[in-house]
Amino acid sequence: MIYFDIFIAFFLPGILGYGGGPASIPLIQHEVVENYGWMSNSEFSEVLAFGNALPGPIATKMAGYIGYEVGGMAGALVGTFATVAPSLFLMIIMLGFLMRHKDSPKVKNMSSLVRPVIAVLLGIISFQFFDEAILTAGFFHTIIVGAGTFFALQKWKVHPAFVIAAGLLYGGLFLAPAS
Repeated sequence: MIYFDIFIAFFLPGILGYGGGPASIPLIQHEVVENYGWMSNSEFSEVLAFGNALPGPIATKMAGYIGYEVGGMAGALVGTFATVAPSLFLMIIMLGFLMRHKDSPKVKNMSSLVRPVIAVLLGIISFQFFDEAILTAGFFHTIIVGAGTFFALQKWKVHPAFVIAAGLLYGGLFLAPAS
């Protein structure tokens, strides 16, 4: 029964929390603190702070942690799945709809209109990252990492995981603050 409660405690905020993780946090708090009494407000605020400190979706991290505290490893899996299940189900339904109507002129037009928008958004975010890199790491390091990444991926066809690892190594060796 505890796993069903964990599922409901995180599935309902996933459905009702329109706007993503931050919008669903008050709903999760209501379920975890007030409805089920698994944590106090103070404990919940610590879990929220912990979730904000780590990269990735807040609600998913909170669901995994709270699920683990309440129901062990299985509880963590149930909580995490319950958080992503609403989006997962909707994506499967939408994918089924798009696959069924993929030859429709309306769907083809929609796809052709979405591609340039995605390209522009990726271009904007790339320039923002480049600007931020120059401010934080300096022009010289940004050019070295950017050129190295370009040649590794495009010219030498190095797997992206190795390029990321090399970037982390470079940052650790040349950009880490001296202690």
